[in-house]
Amino acid sequence: MTARRKKKIIAFTVALIFLLALIIWTAWANTALELNTFTITSKRLPNAFNGYRIAHISDLHNTEIGDGNERLLELLEISKPDIIAITGDIVDSRNTDIDTALLFAKEAIKIAPCYFVTGNHEARVLEYTALKENLTELGIVVLEDERIEIEKSGETISFLGVDDPCFQADYLFGDSESVMKSKLQKLTSENSSYTILLSHRPELFDVYAESGLDLVLSGHAHGGQFRLPFIGGLVAPNQGFFPKYDAGVYTEENTHMIVSRGIGNSILPFRFNNRPEVVLINLQLEE
Repeated sequence: MTARRKKKIIAFTVALIFLLALIIWTAWANTALELNTFTITSKRLPNAFNGYRIAHISDLHNTEIGDGNERLLELLEISKPDIIAITGDIVDSRNTDIDTALLFAKEAIKIAPCYFVTGNHEARVLEYTALKENLTELGIVVLEDERIEIEKSGETISFLGVDDPCFQADYLFGDSESVMKSKLQKLTSENSSYTILLSHRPELFDVYAESGLDLVLSGHAHGGQFRLPFIGGLVAPNQGFFPKYDAGVYTEENTHMIVSRGIGNSILPFRFNNRPEVVLINLQLEE
């Protein structure tokens, strides 16, 4: 065997090993659920809610991580949340399985009170009415363009929940911004308390900030699906390539938004360098 041929074989073997390692790592990472914690501080937060914990999940898309979502539920339980916020796409319109969503909801409500808002996939499925009825029967609070107050030790914070704009406007070509502005004008007209919004769409952050909200919990971007080192997400729905709001915390004036990378996938069956996540938010009173 010539030296040149030997080098080619070595190079091919190294490339093959690297490719196999990359495939194995990617397959592992697609179900390697992680918990990411963020602390949000505010002078407007009531004393009673100092240290309040919110577990935030999004974009389940009928995914099961562990039998019956056992690993997801274990992580939620370990995080010891005061409430669980679910920001849309608990089902997938391309392969709808309400039973998987309801099985998760049935167990999640045992961990903490759960609050749910719709995503674009709920807007597409004929089974949404049945899904909503079943979630409500389980004790999940389904917020459809509604405002509620949560009380603790005589003090309150407000939770707003908005339906995905897809219920009123075309997903690709509709005026989602105007739809959202109209919703929030009604819900924030007499706003004075610390206010948290649950809304599926992160690309509307400017609208949320203009509405004077304190904290927004969102999803939809799937972390940009493929996350590139030093760059971030590659592509996200309604944002296109290199999305501005793909994952983590964003701040504009006095409004913070936390975007979950989500649990499941939709159009593309896998994600890269982008583990599914549960987000845990600690609310703290700013001294």
